[in-house]
Amino acid sequence: MEPLSYPPKPKPGDRVAIVSPSAGLPAIFPHVYELGLRRLREEFGLVPVEYPTTRVMGADPRDRARDLTAAFADPTITAVLATVGGDDLITVTPYLDDAVLRANPKPYFGYSDNTNVLNHLYRLGIVAYHGGSVLVHLGRSGAPHPLTFESLRAALFTSGWYELTPAKEWGDEPRDWRDPATLTEEPVMFPGEGWRWQGPERLVTGRTWGGNLEILHWLMATDRVPSPAELDGSVLLIETSQELPPAEEVFRIVRNMGERGLLATFPAVLVGRPKAWEFDRPHTLEQRLAWCEAQREAVTRALAPYNPDAVVVFDVDLGHTDPQLIVPYGGEIRVDAVERRISVRY
Repeated sequence: MEPLSYPPKPKPGDRVAIVSPSAGLPAIFPHVYELGLRRLREEFGLVPVEYPTTRVMGADPRDRARDLTAAFADPTITAVLATVGGDDLITVTPYLDDAVLRANPKPYFGYSDNTNVLNHLYRLGIVAYHGGSVLVHLGRSGAPHPLTFESLRAALFTSGWYELTPAKEWGDEPRDWRDPATLTEEPVMFPGEGWRWQGPERLVTGRTWGGNLEILHWLMATDRVPSPAELDGSVLLIETSQELPPAEEVFRIVRNMGERGLLATFPAVLVGRPKAWEFDRPHTLEQRLAWCEAQREAVTRALAPYNPDAVVVFDVDLGHTDPQLIVPYGGEIRVDAVERRISVRY
């Protein structure tokens, strides 16, 4: 694995690539997609450049890889943003041209299934960014969430340290994209209760690695994750998706990471607030809180035999819930369990 370095940052007025290396959902929800593009232009001053498969559902993995490689190769493109996640990006990354990516490093923004690309860039030595989505975050119904946009703006345009802030409100119940009328309605939100800290009171600094837990499991199955030696001293990021994996599945995936020798390498672990509502599982608030507690217990139980002294922070807003904080992937992070603060270097 190559040494990690930060790629150059874009500036307002620059052209940025808009790609769908996973699902081409802009084809199904063009109204959400166009709202996201408009906000990218108006709020951030960036010029979106769409690639051929961006609005194509079920595009051949080789075509999607060709678009992503072309976005990195184009000298007029200064950042690459994924439109949304999906479930088959693991079939796309083998077709990427690694020589092109290495020679033309650029900030890549994505999460969920995009964990495949984030991990791929990590292994090439390129710092990327976990978070940000043209549909989910730029196209958020009602208005952009200030915490998301502040974090995204800082990650796009700045290179210094940025302190993450616990959300004063949170939600996991988005409006229905199938109804364009809902774009004017604010999502359902609940009062925030801050992060939950566990483990020793100490300061941990390191590089980040991880992502969506279900995708990490696939990457382990295909042997595409770094070795324990390569990850030694890193800070693990994990979060779960809209598929709502039950607590026992979360426990088993994290335990498998332990059996692979990974868990012992992480002095700190950040766990995203679990998404606990979906259209086919409309849980009440009480059910959601119980779901989250079960997830926390599962991670704690899985970590115990392999790394009982890790600093663990639960309910960090870095996953499939609203708002979302952008975290550098492979970039530097400080987890201060004494002052209970988290800072990242963008």
